[in-house]
Amino acid sequence: MLEISGLTWALTIGLVVALLAIDLLLAAVRPHRVGFREASAWSIFYIAVAVLFGLWFAMNYGWDFGTQYFAGYIVEKSLSVDNLFVFVIIMTTFAVPEEHQHKVLTFGIVLALVMRGIFIALGATLLSLFSFMFLIFGLLLIYTAVQMFRHRDEDPDVEDNAVVRSARRLLPITEDYVGGRIVTRVDGRRMVTPLFVVLIAIGSIDLLFALDSIPAVFGVTSEAYIVFVANAFALLGLRALFFLVKGLLDRLVYLSTGLSVILGFIGLKLILHWAHVDISPGVPEISTPVSLVVIVAILVVVTVASLVKTRHDPTAKAHAGSLRARKQTTEQERS
Repeated sequence: MLEISGLTWALTIGLVVALLAIDLLLAAVRPHRVGFREASAWSIFYIAVAVLFGLWFAMNYGWDFGTQYFAGYIVEKSLSVDNLFVFVIIMTTFAVPEEHQHKVLTFGIVLALVMRGIFIALGATLLSLFSFMFLIFGLLLIYTAVQMFRHRDEDPDVEDNAVVRSARRLLPITEDYVGGRIVTRVDGRRMVTPLFVVLIAIGSIDLLFALDSIPAVFGVTSEAYIVFVANAFALLGLRALFFLVKGLLDRLVYLSTGLSVILGFIGLKLILHWAHVDISPGVPEISTPVSLVVIVAILVVVTVASLVKTRHDPTAKAHAGSLRARKQTTEQERS
């Protein structure tokens, strides 16, 4: 079992908060359009931080735990790319000006980290108290994988989000973004700007992603510290990655299919672990190194296949995938 001191936890959280503070400061002080060179530099920086941390962690706590960290980081990084699809959809739906996208993404990442922190604490507690939670998490991931595969050629309907609909109905909202403010006054009346609704949309979507990603990474490791750092470092680079690859996302036409296979594989791994512990030690388990190889192989195949597909068919377009059919699709099927 991994033993992490309170000081190590504090220093790790301090590092994550410091990196987030830098992002928030840049977004607040200098709103601007993030170019390719800046996005590339920040992406390399965050990946380097994650890799260096992993090497330090492996050398101090053993390569078994180090392998778990890198496997968890790759799982969360691959799932975060699907996050980017949804962020693009939200930015497009609400016509967020480019100079304010930096701020929206940073707040979205903060919300995602907070929600994942809550789910990590809850998940770790449940797994330590009830071994059958491995079965529950495994079934949840397999259900998610099946739904994502069924609706792999669709995108989430942001406008149909219940939280967003309620905000539009209950809150006074301005027509424009008012210089990137969240709250403003118009003729003496306090109103929220569309940026507030965008943050609500991203927050509610982050909640759904947390429900999938946390069980997924617990399928790789049961250590709460590794789950936290894998999530944190994967999410910290999300803002820069958004600006770096948003023009390339449309070409990853098989990404949602690949992610559904990965989630299904991890779900199977969790169920086998439950059966090994609660039913019979003779039930085989899938080791972390095997999981790492399988996940990386799936991502490589998906990426190569997507690029080949779009090269031969430029009209092919990627989709984020959805857990349910869009409302208008269901109505068409009924008619």
